[in-house]
Amino acid sequence: MKKTLSTMAAAAILTASTAMAPAFAQNPAPSTPAPAQPSAPADPAPAPAPATPAAPSPDTAAASGGYLTEQSDTQISANDYIGKAVYNPNNESIGDVNDLIIEENGGVVAAVVGVGGFLGIGEKDVAVPMEKITMSRDAENNQVRLTTSETAEALKAAPEFMTLEDQRSAQDATTTSSTTGGTTTPAPKN
Repeated sequence: MKKTLSTMAAAAILTASTAMAPAFAQNPAPSTPAPAQPSAPADPAPAPAPATPAAPSPDTAAASGGYLTEQSDTQISANDYIGKAVYNPNNESIGDVNDLIIEENGGVVAAVVGVGGFLGIGEKDVAVPMEKITMSRDAENNQVRLTTSETAEALKAAPEFMTLEDQRSAQDATTTSSTTGGTTTPAPKN
């Protein structure tokens, strides 16, 4: 019990000192004033004009301290994509969005569309590049509609998308089968 109290006290002191460090770092130590030098009479300089703050751009108008405070008309939530049906030009649903693939440094690369199967059984994931998907928004109810020029047949014939986890599982299954001498097939994804 005593050790726990001393550990908690040490943690509190560390937390307090960490919180105070920026305050000390921002306030430089007081310096001694320089001795007064006699100066020549100076011409009165005009006071500098007050700085005019720049008007916020439309991209940053909704930002507060670097954080967005509201979604703009040009921004789309991932929730507007995930779970939504994707339609072909004939207004036929050809699959639904199961996931979005996002580049580490930003930008959505592809929508993972589940195609084929029934109620998710026998479905395969295909990563459709974002430039092949068109998003429109119904002005009345703000609902998103996703369309593509791809056909259901083209997506069913496309290569299956494998996540990093799927790739590791397939690699592990291959390694296991080669060490045991048997052949195994990876378990189907859920």
